[in-house]
Amino acid sequence: MTQTIELSISDRSLSDAQLLLREYSHRINNEFASAIGVISIAAARSPNDQAKAALSAVRDQLQNYAQVHHALQMPAHSTSIDAGAYLRRICQAISRSKLDARGIELLLMERPFQMESERCWRLGLIVSELITNAVRHAFHSGGGAICIELLPSASFVECRVSDNGSGAPNVNHGHGLKIIGALAESLGGRIDQQFGPRGATSVLIFPLNP
Repeated sequence: MTQTIELSISDRSLSDAQLLLREYSHRINNEFASAIGVISIAAARSPNDQAKAALSAVRDQLQNYAQVHHALQMPAHSTSIDAGAYLRRICQAISRSKLDARGIELLLMERPFQMESERCWRLGLIVSELITNAVRHAFHSGGGAICIELLPSASFVECRVSDNGSGAPNVNHGHGLKIIGALAESLGGRIDQQFGPRGATSVLIFPLNP
């Protein structure tokens, strides 16, 4: 009986955390939409062409950030989805919001395969954080390339994220690496990173199924 009660409490706590996360994400979506709406109105009303162009550029960038946030939202339902297509959507949104203006090319090499939607979401969070780390620490002068390889097998998934930047192993990455490590553990996997003068490579390996 005690074990049943403990499991029930654990399940309820997880459900509450998921509900709060979805509510928080919903509020962020609303804030993005509100800000985009205000800027769009200001751009339409501005009599100055330069101000109108500047406001329109800000609006477009906010829309790009909103698309990244939308792509990284926790799935509302547990279902099987194409992991390759999911990661492609995230990479396209990140490219538009963070990479294109800096001349950083993002290459995705993937094969279509089915995976549970919440595990895909965790994978997407890891890849997003690895891309962000590369942008912050590897490309000081702008320009370069980040390559993502998604390699599924019968029972495991390998995901490689590499760049041709100049990041060093002693760079302080803050909490990003802790988050990545915790997410990898939550997938039942591990992540290994190597840094060198010609770039960095992160290799994530985790079971296809929990």
